Amino acid sequence: MEAFKLFCCLLLLSLSPLLAQKVPAAGEISGTVLDSVSRKPLRIASVSLLHARDSAYVTATTTGGDGDFLFRKVAPGPYRLLITFMGYKNISLPVTVVRDTPLNVGTLLMTEQGTQLNEVVIKQERAPVTIKQDTIEFNAGSFKTQPNAQVEELLRKLPGVEVARDGSIKANGQAVNKVLVDGKPFFGNDPKMATRNLPADIVDKVQMYDQSSDQSQFSGVDDGDRERTINITIKKDKGKGYFGQNALGAGPKSGEQSARYEAKLNVNRFNNHNGGPNRQISVIGQANNLNQQNFTISEGGGGPQFIGQPGSGGGDGPTAPSNITKVAALGANYRTESSAVKWGKRAEMAASYFANRAVTTTDQQSHRESILPGQSFLTDQGNYSKNTLLTHRINGRFELPIDSLTSLRLTPNINFQTKDLLSKSNSYSYRSLTDSLNRGLTHYDLHGTGLNGYNNLLLMRKFGKEGRSLSANLNTVLTTGNTTAYNQSVNTFFDTLATEPRQNIDQRNAQKQSALQNTMTVSFTEPLSFTKKLEFRYAYSNNFGKLFRNVASKSGETGQYDQPDPSLSRNFVNTFETNRLGATFQTRRLRYTIALGADAQLASLRPVDRSSDAGYRSRYGYFMPNALFSYTFRGNKSLRLQYRTRVVSPGIAQLIPVADNSNPLNISIGNPALKPEYYHNVTLTFSTSSRGGTDNFFVFSSFNQSNNRIGVSTVTNESGVQVTTPINTRGFMSGNGFVALSKKIEPLRLSVNLSTQGSIARNTNIINESDNVTTSTSIGQGIRLQSDYNGRIDYGVSARITYQQARYSLLSQQNMQYWSQYATGDVHWQLPGNVAITSDLTYTGNTGRAEGYNQRFLLWNASVSKQFLRTRQAEIRLQVFDLLNQNRSLVRNAGDAYIEDVRSRVLKRYFLISLVYNLRKFGV
Repeated sequence: MEAFKLFCCLLLLSLSPLLAQKVPAAGEISGTVLDSVSRKPLRIASVSLLHARDSAYVTATTTGGDGDFLFRKVAPGPYRLLITFMGYKNISLPVTVVRDTPLNVGTLLMTEQGTQLNEVVIKQERAPVTIKQDTIEFNAGSFKTQPNAQVEELLRKLPGVEVARDGSIKANGQAVNKVLVDGKPFFGNDPKMATRNLPADIVDKVQMYDQSSDQSQFSGVDDGDRERTINITIKKDKGKGYFGQNALGAGPKSGEQSARYEAKLNVNRFNNHNGGPNRQISVIGQANNLNQQNFTISEGGGGPQFIGQPGSGGGDGPTAPSNITKVAALGANYRTESSAVKWGKRAEMAASYFANRAVTTTDQQSHRESILPGQSFLTDQGNYSKNTLLTHRINGRFELPIDSLTSLRLTPNINFQTKDLLSKSNSYSYRSLTDSLNRGLTHYDLHGTGLNGYNNLLLMRKFGKEGRSLSANLNTVLTTGNTTAYNQSVNTFFDTLATEPRQNIDQRNAQKQSALQNTMTVSFTEPLSFTKKLEFRYAYSNNFGKLFRNVASKSGETGQYDQPDPSLSRNFVNTFETNRLGATFQTRRLRYTIALGADAQLASLRPVDRSSDAGYRSRYGYFMPNALFSYTFRGNKSLRLQYRTRVVSPGIAQLIPVADNSNPLNISIGNPALKPEYYHNVTLTFSTSSRGGTDNFFVFSSFNQSNNRIGVSTVTNESGVQVTTPINTRGFMSGNGFVALSKKIEPLRLSVNLSTQGSIARNTNIINESDNVTTSTSIGQGIRLQSDYNGRIDYGVSARITYQQARYSLLSQQNMQYWSQYATGDVHWQLPGNVAITSDLTYTGNTGRAEGYNQRFLLWNASVSKQFLRTRQAEIRLQVFDLLNQNRSLVRNAGDAYIEDVRSRVLKRYFLISLVYNLRKFGV
């Protein structure tokens, strides 16, 4: 509580320039927009309210059926009305709002705009916010950012957009996983490469929409696979020239921490011709030991799968750090299209290379309570690891028009990684302080290389009949990995009746793994009428994986790893093959879309244990219906309801019937009799937007159900050694919901965002041969306030409180519940003389955890900067991180058979002075 009081005091101090401001009473502006000749109302004309001094965006709306518009709660002062309508000349009208006095500007007549060929193009001022069906488009010039800000800062200004401290983005409550530049990927599919490396002042428009797959876009039949996407378009006058942000910084050693440093390289050369982007070249580099990455560090799904290493993950914090990372990265991106490509005017070529080296140090202590029928025990563990990951990423996109009706698109991605992991852990398990179970000490050293390759080949063919099309899409995923790990463990068991009192392990685990998946999807669409279309599709998929594991113990006589262990070694292969045939009938009208379809899928699962010549073969048949209904109401409201089914095959690590003893006290064994998972999924989204997109309401809900989900069976002996095996379980269900409300309060120039989220899940697993049904629920409430109060001060305040609980059917006394609180405030103050002060405070707290693992602390960061040179392109900056030296990380992990609290060593207070240069040279 004392920390929370201190947070409030510091926040009030930071925002003191704002608190003295008196909130003025509000007024109203109304009027009517008509055609100048016919005097008919112009419906859905865009009406924007701008500040008179700098044309900064205030709010916007559209005209009603009678051409009328109304702005309520407008602060007194001078403004400018901007009325735009397609095919008509803009109207710009100065207005002044007087306190408590409605203002009616009367009838505004718009004149049709006629143009002749070969004449000068007429330029018009754009509205701040434009809604085009399912796309919300923001005019970037209407949302003021600080000098030399990055795109990430611009996104924070947009209504309905949330940007977390780690750079992740949400738009109307949905995670944004794709950020495009002029409609094309930038350095592959990493969103941070665009948002954290491109300057905000070159952005023309920001578009938000749900993007469907490439094949679905071509066929015109919605396949339900949509991804929340942001597209950044570049200003035409900024599309030719050089730009970027470059920096050097250093800080002294602080306490036990080494000296801090940062270096940033960012140079972009864009060259536009004929009004469109033609060639882009970018070079980006970064090096620091500050836990800062302008890219996403990928491991696992984005790199090779390293099997057989200890460790755990998870957490409940917003962006809770759990380690300290040092990075170095360098990459280049090239894109060209149209006439610059010799293969044709519609051709496109893009390629990028990015290399990064990340050294992640993790130092953790954990307290785990294992839940068992008839008994429970506690485990205290310390874990130190140093993980060095070197990654090379190559991305490409090539589109070649074969003729006027046929084109070919190729999208290759290659990811090569090398990994060196050193891990040391010690653990102690006990029933009580006087009843010990076991003690373990493990040293684990792993070296490995891996390659992930992904390629998408899409052939698109149109026919003479409008709406008839044929497309063939081939997806290829290749994964290979070679690792050599050395596992040295000493384990002591105090219950000598069940286990040998002492166990020594010194083994080498040499492992080779590869997987190749090919999926071919053929789609043929036939128009039945202007609004109706029928799609026939066939998909064939073959997923082949193999894993060779050779485990040998060290010989006391030779000192070499020359004693093979057949019980831990395996040569295992698996093939999952599917044939899928289906059809979808779709009706698409102006306001609604209805799609009904079904597929029949035959699947074959063939795991083979070559070490023992044991093979298994299982065939499965699935009926997979799908349905979609979407409706766009008047007044920018939309509803989308979707039902889908999916089949997920088990991974090779889940199938291989051999023990993984990288952690000798927690052993896992695969199950070759596993069946594929079959899921039902229903999602519902509803959104409404008014006042030109400044007021938004969004609802998202999802429900998943499966009767053969892959869970685990855990057996724990009397000495506390756990053996887990994957099994198919029944009765799985999960549901989650999200509600977001955003509104702008104009008298305060304040945007308010409220968000409520909740989830519930029911899962069944087996513990010591008894069913354990786990029911977990979570509900959280958040609020975010954002304002640029007077053009020189930007501030934001947000808070969130979350309640979580878990219920276990086997041992109700182990049920747990806890609260988490999170609050943050930030302010940017632009002072005279090109001096700026930035400060942010974060409060984190929780209750209901194990003793010593509850936390309440403040994280306070601050910086002061001075911009110089004639164009303010250069800047010297002094930063302080964790001014109060309280930063920490405490995370709770809740499993089906345990509750675990983890405390991690994180980056503490440091000072940094930096020199920043923002390259800006356009028109050359």
